[in-house]
Amino acid sequence: MTDDELIEQKIAEIAATADEYPAVVIIHHVPTQTVRYLSKWGLQLLGATLDELMALGPSFSPTYFNAVESDEYMARVFHLMYENNVPEVHTFYQEVRTTEREGWSYYLTSMRRLLVNDQGNPLLVMGLAVPLHPENHFATKVQRLIEENQFLRQHSSLYSTLSKRERSVLRLLALGKSAPEIAEELCISEQTAATHRRNVRQKLGANTVFKLGQYARAFDLI
Repeated sequence: MTDDELIEQKIAEIAATADEYPAVVIIHHVPTQTVRYLSKWGLQLLGATLDELMALGPSFSPTYFNAVESDEYMARVFHLMYENNVPEVHTFYQEVRTTEREGWSYYLTSMRRLLVNDQGNPLLVMGLAVPLHPENHFATKVQRLIEENQFLRQHSSLYSTLSKRERSVLRLLALGKSAPEIAEELCISEQTAATHRRNVRQKLGANTVFKLGQYARAFDLI
């Protein structure tokens, strides 16, 4: 059986029941990173036909998903499909533009290798995307997590300039500690604590507790 025949057969198997799942079902062709199948619910949410999505090729993801998140997650997924010793399932949050509402909708997506050919080369990867509706408090927490990840990527170069001691001071600053309190907790002089405080603020360009807190949360200091 040819690769194309294997692909058509596998897609037909999934499509036979895909519309019964409480999730959007999507299948990508790994070599070309092209959508090859999307369940009816997914087509309705995106307001597009399968032919239109297939025509987008690799541009599908940045067209409908947060471009930064899409580049990171999808590139990783497609790369890992070629690795033999990796976890079978890859799960992540996504921001998606749908016809359901203005702005971003949030989804929890899991993807796995679906089909390989006789040579062991990956042909298809399948994803299940579950919507996180905005009235659910969990969606707000997901939004916060995504924003922290974006902040981390945008500010990682600045954060990397901090020494180990300065990162400890940043954590305490984000918790609202004063110079005397920092000095006592780190067993250093108040003058040294004040110097570290000043250096942290200058390096990060952060002059408020809120900004310092963004760094501390994004880089898992608090």
